[in-house]
Amino acid sequence: MAVTTETAPTTSTRRGGRWIDDWRPEDPQFWAATGKRIARRNLWFSVFSEHIGFSIWSLWSVMVLFLGPAYVAAGTFTGEPPEVAAQKFLLTALPTALGAFVRLPYTFAVARFGGRNWTIVSAALLLVPTVATALVLEPGVSYSTLLLVACLAGVGGGNFASSMTNINAFYPEREKGWALGLNAGGGNLGVPVIQLVGLLVLATVGAEHPRVVLLVYVPFIVLAAVGAALVMDNLTTLANQPRALRDAARERHTWVMSFLYIGTFGSFIGFSFAFGQVLTNQFASSFATPLAAASLTWLGPLLGSLIRPVGGKLADRFGGARITLWNFVAMAVGALVVFVASQVGSLPLFVVGFVLLFVLSGLGNGSTYKMIPAVFRVQAMDAVAAGEESATADRRALRMSGAVIGIAGAVGAFGGVLVNLAFRQSFLTTGTGDGAYLVFIAFYLVCVAVTWAVYLRPGKVAV
Repeated sequence: MAVTTETAPTTSTRRGGRWIDDWRPEDPQFWAATGKRIARRNLWFSVFSEHIGFSIWSLWSVMVLFLGPAYVAAGTFTGEPPEVAAQKFLLTALPTALGAFVRLPYTFAVARFGGRNWTIVSAALLLVPTVATALVLEPGVSYSTLLLVACLAGVGGGNFASSMTNINAFYPEREKGWALGLNAGGGNLGVPVIQLVGLLVLATVGAEHPRVVLLVYVPFIVLAAVGAALVMDNLTTLANQPRALRDAARERHTWVMSFLYIGTFGSFIGFSFAFGQVLTNQFASSFATPLAAASLTWLGPLLGSLIRPVGGKLADRFGGARITLWNFVAMAVGALVVFVASQVGSLPLFVVGFVLLFVLSGLGNGSTYKMIPAVFRVQAMDAVAAGEESATADRRALRMSGAVIGIAGAVGAFGGVLVNLAFRQSFLTTGTGDGAYLVFIAFYLVCVAVTWAVYLRPGKVAV
């Protein structure tokens, strides 16, 4: 039935949850009367749930700081310091990998089960790695057991993809950059927050009590699941979207955007997981205790998370491609600063360079995600100009942008795996991260070239 500006959207309780059957965010009257209020309610709780998911996903960036000499003496880790460092980098790489892998099914779970319903399930699943880690974490635990429970933390990475797909459907094109940036930025804040929790635990009860970090998060996980059931809604417009993944896989822009997202989000999550270990291995004399390293590791992820909505807002105003291109130029400069600092052994310059990389990766996260719906909005406008019905073109754009958000989120998260593996190999072969920094510089310059060639060179419609 038609919805007037005086009435709420049509709702139903089919499939065991609250569903909104009529959702038209591009209609200014609908949006002003009822849509904006409902969208914001779902956005704010989506931010909270995704925030907890990110915290659990990045759990092992904190746990490795607790795995000190007692774990080496008890046989959990073996070999010389470079080998021990490589084993710890693998502990942070595995949850990144699983988080990237589950992002695709999480994306399409929103269409299958509804955004509200899937948020309940995905939040509850965070109890699995949290409880499992609390049960096994003690000196003498086998390294293979640690690898297994670390891998389980990857379920937290899937929450991002489902949350972004859901919020993308709630907001009109003109506000997607802000909404997606705020949703992702609030979620990304889960990384520095759990690192601050870890810092607080290290400073108060000491490195012998990592379980305190886990106990802090159990009630918040329960709150995320229960709150989603009470506050959020499902959208029928997201349901029953057949062949979305297949169609998106055939779309050239899917893979271009996925590649660019490796450079932004892959850098953010990879550096977030690895920064503490890089500091303690490359500047060991300056970080005699885990507390000393933890006092610095949270700063970069915090700033990178806070600035992500700014990247989306700038993309709304100036175009995502333009912001993304210059952001990659700046990231190459930031990586060069880190490389120079490593060469001269300057810890202050090293930290400044890394914080700059975190800030720029957060800014780029916002601008690249804004580009995805913008690409398909341009395609929809072209289709309408060619004679297609506006409603049909808009539905296809929503379906495709949702699918591409899921694919790009998954591929981009694998960038975090590559960052950790690059550091692992660099420390194994040279004892420093210098080789990894040079790879990062080269990759960012390639991203500059790709962004210009596909979206900004003469004759292209900038997005």
